[in-house]
Amino acid sequence: MPAFDLPPTELERHRPPLDEPPDFDDFWRRTLAGAAGDPLVSVRPVDNGLRLTRTWDVTFRGFGGDPVRAWFSRPAGADRPLPGVVEYAGYGRGRGLPHERLTWVNAGYAHLLMDNRGQGDQYGCGGDTPDPHAGAPGGPGPAVRGLLAPEDHHYRRLITDAVRAVAALRALPGVDGARTAAVGNSQGGGLALAVAGLVPDLTAVLVTAPLLCGIRRALDLTDGGPYGEIAAYLSVHRGAEEAAYRTLSYLEGVSFARRATARAHFGVGLRDTVCPPSGAYAAFNRYAELTGTGPGKEIHAYPFNGHEGGDAVHVRRQLAWLRGVM
Repeated sequence: MPAFDLPPTELERHRPPLDEPPDFDDFWRRTLAGAAGDPLVSVRPVDNGLRLTRTWDVTFRGFGGDPVRAWFSRPAGADRPLPGVVEYAGYGRGRGLPHERLTWVNAGYAHLLMDNRGQGDQYGCGGDTPDPHAGAPGGPGPAVRGLLAPEDHHYRRLITDAVRAVAALRALPGVDGARTAAVGNSQGGGLALAVAGLVPDLTAVLVTAPLLCGIRRALDLTDGGPYGEIAAYLSVHRGAEEAAYRTLSYLEGVSFARRATARAHFGVGLRDTVCPPSGAYAAFNRYAELTGTGPGKEIHAYPFNGHEGGDAVHVRRQLAWLRGVM
């Protein structure tokens, strides 16, 4: 697929008009207030089959107090508090098996991999967290569950879970809570960016090919992935566009990016037809503009890559960058 979005020179200065409701902050303040309190429900050691990594099956309280599952891993033999990394999985994926995601724990971090409520059936090795609130009108995919009202949308619950995952990691033994990063690709990147905007003392955020950024433009550009599910729903439910756009405005990654304070590392493939690169650049170019903190930020573009972006080459850059940050 050839490059289909804006040219690189335009992407570098891309700052589209904001699609942000006036009560954005109040909406998320009220949402998160409904999920306060001690985050941990249970922490149970598991046999992961590995000699160099120890893993625990964690359950924490997410949106509405719902139990959310996660894998917590630490390097075996580590005897001091370690900086923590919370990782968020991609669209349709669950937490899988504990030996699947080892990059961050092998790099010496305490690592929490959050399960995606109501997902896990599209690829990978499944998930273990149901979504008991998924009864509102909408299509079968997570992107369109509850699309007609922001209070009902799947991502309101999933973003709340993502914020609570940071609190859960910080409450676990052997974690230096003052040094915490949020990491994710695609949907996971969108969640990590939302966390950066909602957790004021996050140390770092690493975002690749983020979903939920520049949503309106993405819906005009692509029928791929989750955006295609939204377009398909609206092709059947003609006249629902206004309600859908209102809901999506509360989930817009650019709005979260504006409120962030953590140092940021972005990655993007310029031929990405799943999460168009203009969304990532819109979030990057407005990153931390409201907080005035001026945190360090950088973005790496891969001109001939799509949704996979820089793949292992980019992960190598992430590892080096995060080592210098915390």
